[in-house]
Amino acid sequence: MTTPIRFFLILPLFALLSCGSGTDQHPPETITAEPGFHHPIIASGVRARIDSTLRALTGPGSTAGVSALIYEQGEEVYFGAFGYTDREAARPMDRNTIVQIYSMTKPLTGTALMQLWEQGKFKLDDPVSQYLPELANLSVYAGVDANGKVKTEAPRRPMTIRDLTRHTAGFYNGGDTPGLQELWEKADVRATDHTLSELAKKIATYPLLFHPGEQWLYGPSVDMQALLVERLSGQPFDEYLRANVLNPLGMTETRYFVPEADRTRLSAVYRRSDDGTLTQMPAVESQAFNTNAQVLTPGGWGLTATLDDYMSFAQMLVNEGSHDSVQILKPETVKLMATSHLSEDIKERSWLPSKGQMGFGINFAVRVRPPADKDENNGIVGEFYWDGAASTLFWVDPTNELTAVLFTQLFPYDPIRLHKKFRDAVYGSVE
Repeated sequence: MTTPIRFFLILPLFALLSCGSGTDQHPPETITAEPGFHHPIIASGVRARIDSTLRALTGPGSTAGVSALIYEQGEEVYFGAFGYTDREAARPMDRNTIVQIYSMTKPLTGTALMQLWEQGKFKLDDPVSQYLPELANLSVYAGVDANGKVKTEAPRRPMTIRDLTRHTAGFYNGGDTPGLQELWEKADVRATDHTLSELAKKIATYPLLFHPGEQWLYGPSVDMQALLVERLSGQPFDEYLRANVLNPLGMTETRYFVPEADRTRLSAVYRRSDDGTLTQMPAVESQAFNTNAQVLTPGGWGLTATLDDYMSFAQMLVNEGSHDSVQILKPETVKLMATSHLSEDIKERSWLPSKGQMGFGINFAVRVRPPADKDENNGIVGEFYWDGAASTLFWVDPTNELTAVLFTQLFPYDPIRLHKKFRDAVYGSVE
């Protein structure tokens, strides 16, 4: 028997912040439906259901290993690890396994940036070029002429920092676009032998795919956020992040470079073929970024972490900016980050709708409506979250004061609907 999904404790109101509003708006307060009452989500039967679900996901044709950690009302209520972090070496998945979190780096970068926003270093609707002059003279792709030469036009408005935080900047990120693809490949932006400043200069050598604010599309926006942190703080991004976010939260194992002494805990990475065959990717390729010294310190990807490290970050968010008496952000800043900034006028949203009823805040997807049907990803209105290319996931559910972190190392991204199955195990399937 499944536990029905619950929506009855707190109903958040979401401000839809329009493009180029000119002000840093804050979301409205939540409305408490039943003060002081909490119906626990993770009861003993639910823990057994999560165990069963995760164990099944390490069976044939699924993933080599998976682990999960859940806190509710400030207490650990679930931990489980199943399968192998290295199947061929028979090394079991464990609580202290280190994984590559890929895009789960992005919320950490957003946190660093918003600390500087709190200090008055910038406004969200400031033009990006005010701080990153490398991006001052961007043009917008307008197709190709009869000779195959790229045509461009001027942006309809400047790219803003808000565009960077909600993925509406317009950056092209690869794909079959005549002429533009060739310019992007020539720029070689996915190399790691350049600094963030040099990355910005490379990005400026080809036009934007669309006018700022008119579409949602993943790209190097968060790397440019990291460069903003450097310019606004006067420190290298990785040093600022370490000193102001990671170390205060005790996240000592969240890092770009994994020292040799810790590499036995660094998970192998697996690729699943269409027929369900799992193949371990060679470590010399799959772990290269984190086991060799790199010039680039990307804001959008690249960090590794343990379950407990990332849970400290999630707990800070659910506690409205503080964790273990350390204040990282102000409560109103967390609320701003966890509010959708996507106007309903922004219709083109790439693959974001595949994640369910989502808007997008500051480096987080934000659930704005309940699941439309039983096939959509489960969750509570008001949750905010993100995931990673190797199928990792975390979310913050303020209504139930619940935070969850799910680790595996599986490519392509979630081919077995691991996230859907885990969410259903936590909340009960949608009827």
